[in-house]
Amino acid sequence: MQKYPFMQRLDVVRGSFISVPAFQRVCLPKLKLGAAQLGRRRCQAPMLATATSQGNSKNGNGVDQLSTQLNAMPALSLNTTLPSPFLENNDSNTGKDVMDMTDAGGSNWLSRDLALDKTQAQRGQTQPRKTKIVCTIGPSSCERDVLFALADAGMNVARINMSHGDHISHKKVIDLVKEYNASGRRGDHIGILLDTKGPEVRSGDVGASGGVVLSKGDKFTFTVDYSVLLDATIDRRTTVNYDDFVKDVHVNDILLVDGGIMSMRVESITGKDVNCEVVDGGTLTSRRHLNVQGRTANLPSITEQDWKDLKFGIEQEVDFFALSFVNDARVILEVKEFLRVHNAEIAVLPKIESVSAVRNLDEILLVSDGAMVARGDLGAELPVEEVPLIQSEIVFKCQQQGKPVIVATNMLESMITNPTPTRAEVADITVAVREGADAVMLSGETANGKYPIKALEVMSATAKRVPWELAPAPETPFGEIDTSGRFVGAAQVVAKLSVSNPELVTHLFAYNATNMSNVIEVPILLFTRSGFMAALISHFRPRKTVFAFTNNAAVQRRMSLYRGIMALRQEITSNKEETLNEALETLKSMGHIKSGDEICIIQAGLNTIWRKNDTKSIVFKTVA
Repeated sequence: MQKYPFMQRLDVVRGSFISVPAFQRVCLPKLKLGAAQLGRRRCQAPMLATATSQGNSKNGNGVDQLSTQLNAMPALSLNTTLPSPFLENNDSNTGKDVMDMTDAGGSNWLSRDLALDKTQAQRGQTQPRKTKIVCTIGPSSCERDVLFALADAGMNVARINMSHGDHISHKKVIDLVKEYNASGRRGDHIGILLDTKGPEVRSGDVGASGGVVLSKGDKFTFTVDYSVLLDATIDRRTTVNYDDFVKDVHVNDILLVDGGIMSMRVESITGKDVNCEVVDGGTLTSRRHLNVQGRTANLPSITEQDWKDLKFGIEQEVDFFALSFVNDARVILEVKEFLRVHNAEIAVLPKIESVSAVRNLDEILLVSDGAMVARGDLGAELPVEEVPLIQSEIVFKCQQQGKPVIVATNMLESMITNPTPTRAEVADITVAVREGADAVMLSGETANGKYPIKALEVMSATAKRVPWELAPAPETPFGEIDTSGRFVGAAQVVAKLSVSNPELVTHLFAYNATNMSNVIEVPILLFTRSGFMAALISHFRPRKTVFAFTNNAAVQRRMSLYRGIMALRQEITSNKEETLNEALETLKSMGHIKSGDEICIIQAGLNTIWRKNDTKSIVFKTVA
């Protein structure tokens, strides 16, 4: 056993160095951990290499010794090989396998796989895809055969876009999803997400079926005067469906049509008319979405039609509401009160797609059940280069709060018309998965695209291919506990909670159970009536799949949006062993486990199912 240097501690499971007080120093054996044992997946190679160097230090502080080594290195000239302070005897890297320095992450470097002549199948991930996929259902996918094919291909959540269609057509889609769930073609069930239209500002009809072609420098007028019938091809003007449009825009504002496909500069405002000059030309068709760059329209977040659509969703027992153009927390609370009055349990997810929503992001997320990063309108109201930064922030904050987050819009836009994606689109999906999104979404690709099944297959294969090591687990306040049993450092947010607090203990239990299963590399099995424990385990991003058995059909569908969770339906009897054995047989019959495999079985939660002094347990069992 060797001690790591003063003020340094290797958190074995998380794989990172943390500066801690002297009383928290721990004794650890000299370890060379592979990527499989690491929970935290950032900068792990140099960190572990440093650990080895420090652990071998016989004199003085390891950090000082490393600094001395670095300072003693000669200045590099052109064509000089970089000597590494991490290699024994300070040898040059020439002729050495770079990954000799550390195994961390090495098993997932594609260059190593290619050097070993691994096939594509051998290079791929063998376990089920963890990131969920939301598919928008529209004209290209609303028929039974296509919708069932999407479900067979891996769709997790079906999105109903209330901006198009009517309640009759939407009910037909919802009934088809329910029919598929009842068919038993898949063990897990598909959730249904109803996406409200929201208070959109749209242009009126232009008269010409093919639209009006506008070039840079052309003049065009938007008006709120509905008394005169217009032909935009002749009059070069059309209406806007928002009466206060003339009050919300100002001279020199930039109007974006459909998120920036076209743009116009406001030259003047006269009475009920907004007179513009075309900046970026294109074809203006009927009822196009309008944004003022950098500003949010002063519209109510929930329209009368939205309330009708929400009532329709309650009647149809959908699982998620996605609220368009949410500007603050107030509207989330209004919708939740509406649900309470109607005795409905439906998750409320705000779509973050406006300047106001980003400004009020923290208060919105605090009262929400998750979020959707609606990048289309975000890129219209904010500079496009800021959208990736906002996406990262939303994903990070949802992750920290244990709430599911969907990254949406333009993910495979080219596949609306093309059978293959651009490489940038594939990279975009990979970024969302690596950032830790619970789900990625297809919009026009499956709603009205020519290749809905192919688009889903591409997204599924891309999401599955991202190694677990590259998708970060959330920061946790449970990293450090001093000798008196109090949380310290990053855990100050829970410092006032007693360690005997049942909610805190449950969080600690889930955190450590996840880490244990990661180290041993086994899947997790648990039973849940409310979905709480499954969602909590998902929050800590386990390496292997979590099989969550529940006797509640609504809970099973709700889990369709949580990363890494496969929710399966089963009656939970008073006989614990009988229920467990039935679950194991189900997993064996589905091919997820086989005899001789190890599995981690968790019994925990705010209220454990089989109560015996409210005992919580983690059991590692060999499947019979």
